[in-house]
Amino acid sequence: MSEFLRDYARRFAELDKDNLHLLGELYSDDIAFADPLHEVHGLPDLRKYFEDLYANVTGLQFEFHAFDQVREGKGYLRWTMTYRHPRLKQGEPIVVPGCSHLLWADNKVFQHRDFFDAGALLYEHLPVMGRMIRWLKGRLA
Repeated sequence: MSEFLRDYARRFAELDKDNLHLLGELYSDDIAFADPLHEVHGLPDLRKYFEDLYANVTGLQFEFHAFDQVREGKGYLRWTMTYRHPRLKQGEPIVVPGCSHLLWADNKVFQHRDFFDAGALLYEHLPVMGRMIRWLKGRLA
């Protein structure tokens, strides 16, 4: 179990639109961040990414389930994200499980890659596309 990962997860879960200045305490200036929908490089671009994210969603919460350190400076977090968006799923909560792969040095993350189902996060909740994706997933199951 990694104290770094536990502390990082706790501090990350406390982020919101009013305290994004704290990103510099979690991430290095040259952070490389990627998820299935975005890729950003550098702390200023990461801050902008999170500003845009928090401007469009409400009730964004992370619950962390596992803190797996593979070796010094490398580990995984497993989590469940819950959020609401006024134009998705009629504003009801959307729950998405995922995993983050982190690399860190000097107590700051310099590489962060998130893995999650982009359909479950977004596409399944769009009116026309959502029906098609749910149908396709059902056919493939």
